[in-house]
Amino acid sequence: MKRKSLPKKIRQQRLAVKMFICLIYLILITILCVYSYKTYQEKKDSIPWSQVQSNADYSYIDIYKMSEKFAFYEEQNIGIHFVIEKEDTGIWHTYIIAIDEKDYNKYKDIIDYTYERTDKMPNKKRVYGYPVIANNEIRDLAIKNIPNFLPAENEIKITDENYETYLTNSYLDTTKTKKIFFNPTLSIIVFLLITTIFLFLLTIFNKDRIVDNLDEELSKTRKMLKIKE
Repeated sequence: MKRKSLPKKIRQQRLAVKMFICLIYLILITILCVYSYKTYQEKKDSIPWSQVQSNADYSYIDIYKMSEKFAFYEEQNIGIHFVIEKEDTGIWHTYIIAIDEKDYNKYKDIIDYTYERTDKMPNKKRVYGYPVIANNEIRDLAIKNIPNFLPAENEIKITDENYETYLTNSYLDTTKTKKIFFNPTLSIIVFLLITTIFLFLLTIFNKDRIVDNLDEELSKTRKMLKIKE
C-alpha cells in the first residue's frame, strides 16, 4: 500500500530525525573503523629483533652481512647462519638466523660479499620470522664458529657466560610463517561495525524502525497538542 504524502513540515521533521540518526551511525562507524584497524595492526605488525620479548613476536632483521651455515638440521633442511645487522650510525649487532636451505640463493649475494668473493655491496635484506630458544648444541657450535665470522678487529670473545649478552638466547627462524591469531576483541568490533553499517543503510532507504518509531511518537505528540488547543 502506498504511503500517503506527508505535509511539508512533517517531512522536514522526519528528514531532520533521519539525518541526526545517520550522523550518529557515521560517528560510530568511524570510531569502530579506527579501533578495528588499530587492533588489527597490533597483531599484524612485525617488530625489530632487538625489541622481541616472547616467542610469539613476529619480528625481523635487516641483514648487512651473513655467514655460511655453521649448523644444519638435515631432516628439516634448515641451515643456521650468523648475520650482522648494521645501524645507520655504523653500530652493528650479531645475531643468528635459521633459513630453509632451498632459499640459499636468496642470500648468496650477501654471503659472497661477506667473504669478499665480490666487491659489489648488495642491498640489505629484511627477513621475518619467530624467535626460537637456542639449545645447547646451537650455543656450543655458535661459540666455536663465531671467531671465523666476526671481523678481525673484534676483540670480544664469546663464551657461554656472555653468550646471551652478545647473541641473545634465541635465533630468528625465518622458516616459520606469519601466524593468524583469533582475536575476540577484533571479532566483536567487526561485528558491531557491520551491524552499524547495516542500520545506517536501513535508515538511508527509510527502512529503519527507529526513524519510524520516532516519527510515530512525534505524530502522537502533535495530535495531543492539537487536542489541547
